[in-house]
Amino acid sequence: MQLRSLLQSRTALVLGVVVSVLVPVLTLPRIPHVSPWPVALGLLPWVIGKYVLCPLRWRAVTDADLGRRWHLRAYAESELLGLLTPGHVGADAWRYHRLTKAGLRRGDAVASVGTDRLLGALGLAAFVVFAGSELPLRMLLPAVGLALAALVALVVVRRFRPDLLPRRPLPPPRRLAHGLLLSAGYQLSIAGLLLGTLAATGHSLSPLQLLGAFGASQVAGAVPGPNGASPRDGALVVALVALGVPWAAAAAAVAIKAAVAWLPALALGGVSLVLARRAARTPAPVTA
Repeated sequence: MQLRSLLQSRTALVLGVVVSVLVPVLTLPRIPHVSPWPVALGLLPWVIGKYVLCPLRWRAVTDADLGRRWHLRAYAESELLGLLTPGHVGADAWRYHRLTKAGLRRGDAVASVGTDRLLGALGLAAFVVFAGSELPLRMLLPAVGLALAALVALVVVRRFRPDLLPRRPLPPPRRLAHGLLLSAGYQLSIAGLLLGTLAATGHSLSPLQLLGAFGASQVAGAVPGPNGASPRDGALVVALVALGVPWAAAAAAVAIKAAVAWLPALALGGVSLVLARRAARTPAPVTA
């Protein structure tokens, strides 16, 4: 109920939008010219990657009788909540909530969301390594620490709360490979969005360089922050500058990327929540 109240809170929504929009408002005036067309061209593949490929990846690793439409709607709703919470943690919490509400046990819901996140991280790491960046070694340190923490948590949960462990079997290798392929497609869409926002400022880099910079910035994701003004966004600016992009252009590209993420989140996730709320208020028909 607290998640639902937060997601439907007008105050939280306004604060989230203000924080994400304030950064580009302060940055864009420093750029001589910003063209909206590259942003629009880069946004289209990213929307497909984020709101189609990612939900299908999640469905591929979820052992539940839930259709594509259910996953598309639940994922869109979770992205809106993720933008409203530091570190995007609200997205996973909302997906967990939706799975348990649909009938999955808590352990199976955690395994579903966690496996999906793992595939996303593997897809990103694969692209960064393919880009030939020297920074993936730094990315492995937080990953190793997270894996050790997860192992300790698994031992503790198995000892004291075995009811929280998943009972359904893990996804077979075929589904994991399918999810990894979908994750690779999503990483390509991220490169498209970054290319578009950077081209809007009059600068350009290769897609592999952009993926390397984006992957390197994920190390700072361990420190939470609001969308568009988080340590991860700051690290992405630094990575772009290290590749030769001027400071103002790099800051503007990252700010635009954060701001345009609200458009599909509000349009898709917001509409889905409104429809679900109306359906919940509609009384069920009385049958004889």
